[in-house]
Amino acid sequence: MPANRSNRMIWTGIAVASVLLTTAVIAGVGWRGKSSTSGASSADRLSHVHAMAVNPADEQLYVATHDGVVRVSDSEAVQVGEGRQDTMGFTVIGRNHFLASGHPAAGKAGPANLGLIESTDAGLTWRPVSLSGQADFHSLRSVAGFTYGLDSTTNSLLATNDLRTWQARSKIEALDLAVEPGRPATLLATTEQGLQRSVDGGRTWTGAAGPPLLLLEWADQNRLHGIAADGRVLLSVDGGAAWSATGGKVPDAPAAFTTHGDLIFLATRDGRVLRSGDAGVSWQPMQTTIHTGNNRTKRPNWPEIITNWGRSPEEVRG
Repeated sequence: MPANRSNRMIWTGIAVASVLLTTAVIAGVGWRGKSSTSGASSADRLSHVHAMAVNPADEQLYVATHDGVVRVSDSEAVQVGEGRQDTMGFTVIGRNHFLASGHPAAGKAGPANLGLIESTDAGLTWRPVSLSGQADFHSLRSVAGFTYGLDSTTNSLLATNDLRTWQARSKIEALDLAVEPGRPATLLATTEQGLQRSVDGGRTWTGAAGPPLLLLEWADQNRLHGIAADGRVLLSVDGGAAWSATGGKVPDAPAAFTTHGDLIFLATRDGRVLRSGDAGVSWQPMQTTIHTGNNRTKRPNWPEIITNWGRSPEEVRG
């Protein structure tokens, strides 16, 4: 079978799967993650995962879902803050500093597209920054002060260096985007036509060699990880010029993935969040049952903390 026809069939399959997944969510069925916790009260499961990243402030994984942002570890999954927006594009650009895009929570007033929103308290609160009501970024990447977004409303790559003023760089229908650390003008994108490379900040693109990839992540300047259309985990140590199989494979259709040091984090379309320390050869499950109520992240009561500083428990109780 010709390679271009094979690639087109793969991407058609992805599109069909996405439509079926969206239909299931709208019908109230959705997909649910497995959990090692049984019989837990006041608990929900992770809904449709769009993106995830590690916060350098606490070294924890934050997962962008259909119902807000969730902090996930091996032992717990905690809903962060009160925001329940359908978080599509998501990235961490500094300590407790998050960028996101998507749509308002069900029943929430406001424009259908959030544009770019920002949190400087690790997702506890969010504020609109730019393109509200205009852009719906399905992928956000930030390197060295430059932020790129794939806008699904126009199939365009947009760029900004101040988070407020954006420039349209090119038209491109891409599933995922990666930017080389330290070299914000060098980008890779996964498309129906195969891997595409830009060395001028996304203004122009040329085909790059390699197998058809779905998702990719630049771990550092020397390592680039990718998930191939057949589920293999691939590694490049020369900026994507050549790829080799790690021997790892994803256990189900991937929804999102990211890297942190030697760890790979993966969200699958059957509802699991997994981590691997051996390039995908083996996977360990992370918690996907979200505990609400007392486990929900709350901002500290600083006036009360300051008032009671240095007092004994008996004095605090009165």
